Amino acid sequence: MLSLMLETFGKSSAMLTSLFLVYTTFTRFVPHEIQLYVHTFTNKMMSLIFPYVKISFHEYSGDSFMRSQLYENIQTYLSVNSTTLAQKLKASDVKDSKSMVLSLDDNSQVPDQFKGVKLKWISHKIDPTASSLRWGYPNSDDKRYFTLSFHRRHRELITTAYLRHVLEEGKRIALKNRKRKLYTNGSTDIYRSGKSSKWISVDFEHPASFETLALDPKLKKDIMKDLLKFKNGKDYYTKVGKPWKRGYLLYGPPGTGKSTMISAMANFLDYDVYDLELTSVKDNTELRKLLIDSSSKSIIVIEDIDCSLDLTGQRKKKNKKKKDGVQSSNSSDPVNEDSIDDYSKVTLSGLLNFVDGIWSACGGERLIVFTTNYFDKLDPALIRRGRMDKHIELSYCGFGAFKVLAKNYLDVESHDLFSKIECLLGETEMTPADVAENLMVNSEEEDLDECMKNLVEALEKAKKIKAKEEEEKLLEKEKEGILGTKDAVKCNGLINSIEEEGG
Repeated sequence: MLSLMLETFGKSSAMLTSLFLVYTTFTRFVPHEIQLYVHTFTNKMMSLIFPYVKISFHEYSGDSFMRSQLYENIQTYLSVNSTTLAQKLKASDVKDSKSMVLSLDDNSQVPDQFKGVKLKWISHKIDPTASSLRWGYPNSDDKRYFTLSFHRRHRELITTAYLRHVLEEGKRIALKNRKRKLYTNGSTDIYRSGKSSKWISVDFEHPASFETLALDPKLKKDIMKDLLKFKNGKDYYTKVGKPWKRGYLLYGPPGTGKSTMISAMANFLDYDVYDLELTSVKDNTELRKLLIDSSSKSIIVIEDIDCSLDLTGQRKKKNKKKKDGVQSSNSSDPVNEDSIDDYSKVTLSGLLNFVDGIWSACGGERLIVFTTNYFDKLDPALIRRGRMDKHIELSYCGFGAFKVLAKNYLDVESHDLFSKIECLLGETEMTPADVAENLMVNSEEEDLDECMKNLVEALEKAKKIKAKEEEEKLLEKEKEGILGTKDAVKCNGLINSIEEEGG
């Protein structure tokens, strides 16, 4: 048996040596034209025997030091099939991914199927060589690439529909698995990995959702419907000729949940959040650069727009104290709150162009959200439809919002005091934040009934304070002689009650 194996090995070696000599002689002495003809003929014969097409996708191409986005999308797409079909897998901790990622191991294969057509993907790894360094492969990393093989009769289907499907699905999976980010802008560029950016970021981990948001159920449903319509509206926006963006204005008293609403929107849409601090923006040019440097599928937020800069369109001049023609730098000088920050020279016109100008069309699928506590202070040009498309008033806590809070904080959907709380909420003004504070269990001794009683007491106290404030306003108007008919009736009743009490 051993002698037979040695004999077979000897014959094979002799045959390979002969073939090598023939090939060397052919390439050295046969004219190039004949070599080309023989090569073409050989390929035709091989295609009859092996009728499959192969496409290669390299991790790095040419002299680029940047990883191919095409390769990354294919790798992400294959990671789904690999976990169930491939025999060899590798686990990796991918940056900005929610969890560990399983992918196809090097020099392994995985089958795939598309519209009844069978395909095969193979991952290749070639050890680093001097040529790989010379041709632009960074450091000493191995060369990696994928090959896709399929029958030639399906060439058109695979090179068009299938590859488009792979890329789109890869992008979708990567977007779903990524860690979302919360960005903020600084006053200077930030350099990371050799790239300049005007944004710095942390992982976005706010737990807010529409399910836990203290809001009127009808309004909540309307907002969610509008957000879904926007997210799925790419073709519609293209059809009507508008940039794929939408403006939201959230307004209402402090503590009504404007910031929480933004977090719920981001979690609902799976978008990143860019928290834009206008006072840190030097001028309109930098504002445009910030917009360009932001990604799609994001929410750009400008909170407290009425306070960020003086953007009313009727800017007041600074009150300057001068001495011998020089402005005083005495720290005891009063500060004019209506003046524009010395650093920022962002104008109303620049902000309008940011929101609704030509530059607003760079990138797509963006929400721009403004918040304010004082709706009446904003310039009408800033909040008109087309810039701020949807105005959402977040007001004081109603009974519907209270029920959400009771469910969140106390895990209760009904209670004997619910009816009384409903009446008190209709007679006074308390923000969801204040209601939540009264529902929060502060110690182990507190139970459900005590939390409910605490809220009732807080509401009754707020009701008395509100009634007293209204009385003072009526009496002040009566002194100034500016009472209306209804106010006069109320004021007379108030005076009579005071006199009856001997006040």
